[in-house]
Amino acid sequence: MADKINKRTFIGEVISTGMDKTIVVKVESKKLHAKYKKLFKETKKYHVHDEKEAASVGDKIKFIECRPISKTKKWRLLEVIK
Repeated sequence: MADKINKRTFIGEVISTGMDKTIVVKVESKKLHAKYKKLFKETKKYHVHDEKEAASVGDKIKFIECRPISKTKKWRLLEVIK
């Protein structure tokens, strides 16, 4: 049996759908400051491949890591949660 590779998955909010078959997704995560022990939010944007152009601005989506599709796209849409 082949070893199954664990790929990263994230849930985020679509903030842009201006490109063909590409959406920009904002993912927020909470982190703990090492010295001050205070929680803070960190935001990161990802370019996600959307083959069927199913997502629209404001949707909550789930996406997974995949092979590089372009210079910035290394993520693929799994499902639209809304």
